[in-house]
Amino acid sequence: MSVLIGGGTGFIGRNLSKHLKSIGYDVILVSRRPGPGIITWKNLKQNGLPPNCEAVVGLAGENLMNPLKRWGPSFEKELYDSRIKTTRTLAEVISKADNPPKVFVSTSAVGYYPPDPEKEYTEESPGGNHDFLARLAADWEAATKLSPGAKSAIRHSIVRVGVVLGRDGGMIQQCYIPFSLGLGGRIGSGKQWFPWIHISDIVGIYKHAITNPKVSGVLNGVAPEHATNKDFTSAFAKALHRPAVLPVPGFMMKLALGDVRANVILEGQKVTPKQTLDSGYEYEFPDLQSACIQLAS
Repeated sequence: MSVLIGGGTGFIGRNLSKHLKSIGYDVILVSRRPGPGIITWKNLKQNGLPPNCEAVVGLAGENLMNPLKRWGPSFEKELYDSRIKTTRTLAEVISKADNPPKVFVSTSAVGYYPPDPEKEYTEESPGGNHDFLARLAADWEAATKLSPGAKSAIRHSIVRVGVVLGRDGGMIQQCYIPFSLGLGGRIGSGKQWFPWIHISDIVGIYKHAITNPKVSGVLNGVAPEHATNKDFTSAFAKALHRPAVLPVPGFMMKLALGDVRANVILEGQKVTPKQTLDSGYEYEFPDLQSACIQLAS
């Protein structure tokens, strides 16, 4: 089976690609720059899907927390174009394919749901309109729509991804050294929800969506155990055998990141992966303690 991954050079994409190859899949990546096993978006538009492509995964998107990018209209456009335009390209080439893939797995984010200290969200909960990031998620999901002329029924899933924890990217890569030096601490009040997932499980959910013919619709890409920022801080510090007594005030996060990005960290959603669990996915790291122990090892 051949799998095409749009944006497969990022944190999730690298790990998904490695895993799929390890179990016998041929993987072709789509990126801005060509290379071994990589085609460009321009090439994909011109030539369509590679032969024998049975699954397409959309993972493209500029890193929201890119420390080298200041928040402003140009960065908002980059966030939008890197998600929506690439996803539309995948939907277009799938729709035009003479031999379309069996499944299209696309990506969104838990920012689709409004931050709330009490509400619990499942895949069926409303959202997508409360701020820029929510509308971005809604437009990202809408961009997956195939044209009416698509040649066959194609199974489709959308993974709404939470905070992915892994040593080779994302949040843990940035905070590992401070925490290992005993300089970690909660962010803001620490009471905000922290919709987390281990990298092995987000990879597992994408694989589950690719390989299980009964899986379709939205899957929340979060762990089943609810946790706050303070819970994560305590669990990760304990796994490293270090204290975590240096809180980061919210105003410092806003100064460093700007209000929109800071609020992603200072506010949070209590997200439950109901449909993910109902579809039969079994978590490797369902609880924060086991995940942090693995991340610290």
